[in-house]
Amino acid sequence: MTQTGGGCRATNYVGFIRRALEKAGMPQIPVISLNMAGIEKNPGFKLNLNLLTRAAYGAVFGDIFMRCVYRMRPYEKEPGSVNAVHQKWLKKCQDFVSARHLSFFTFRKMCRQIVADFDAVPITDTQKPRVGIVGEILVKFAPTANNHLVELLEAEGAEAVVPDLLDFMLYCFYNQIYKADHLGMSKKAALISKAGIDALEFLRGSAADALKKSKHFTPPVSIYHLVEYAKPIVSIGNQTGEGWFLTGEMVELIKSGVNNIVCTQPFGCLPNHVVGKGVIKALRSRYPLSNIVAIDYDPGASEVNQLNRIKLMLSTAQKNLKSAGQSAETRKP
Repeated sequence: MTQTGGGCRATNYVGFIRRALEKAGMPQIPVISLNMAGIEKNPGFKLNLNLLTRAAYGAVFGDIFMRCVYRMRPYEKEPGSVNAVHQKWLKKCQDFVSARHLSFFTFRKMCRQIVADFDAVPITDTQKPRVGIVGEILVKFAPTANNHLVELLEAEGAEAVVPDLLDFMLYCFYNQIYKADHLGMSKKAALISKAGIDALEFLRGSAADALKKSKHFTPPVSIYHLVEYAKPIVSIGNQTGEGWFLTGEMVELIKSGVNNIVCTQPFGCLPNHVVGKGVIKALRSRYPLSNIVAIDYDPGASEVNQLNRIKLMLSTAQKNLKSAGQSAETRKP
């Protein structure tokens, strides 16, 4: 289980899982902490360069799938065609990251082929509101944590847009640079982090190039651009949890034409209340078309209340889309 080591509930997930296993009568099952902060020593398990490289390749593949599947599935002419392409490439990607030897040239070729296959899926020309999903990393990406939000949005006639997982890793690296520049922290750690950003950006470049040349997809934005997006609204010193990165992601979505956003957060997540829910008013002031709703996810939260608030946001999104379409019609000669 991943463990951040920061002032966030994600640091405590490992302890809670162990406690749950113990109460379930299975205390013998080990829970390994996947972290780079040296929080725990796990005998028999080490994060080496080989494992980290495979994880980075896997993250890039996963981000391509998110961009392609979520972009094409709401518009597919033949139901199930996008999922079929996904399943085809999922097996090939699993085989690649599990292979004894990793070939960067094979990886580049696979990135191009994956994007090309999704790009070729026949789709309709209907217009649907695009809805970005941001927030606390677990709730944002895990369907069981956000009550299958992507499927809900698609069922309600919208297209989900989920920013890359790799961006969170880049955010963690960038924070070390900021700490060295402004808080007197280790310069060596900052240099290592800069090298880490360069390495991940180089690796993701294969996917970015393929997405840029495609008909339907857009490439990811540099972490340095996200920093600049967030600066006018929050201090980059906000680094607990998703910190300034959450604000930067929302600005990125709005700048790319995704004005509708669901900000997901666990109940009582203090960082999210500051850099997520807390910046909505500022974002609406800067970007009047922004349509943002913050949703708390917790076992004790009302699913009906979540659904009603999302539907209200989608109702506004549909009105804005219809209004934009009518405005475009009146501008035609």
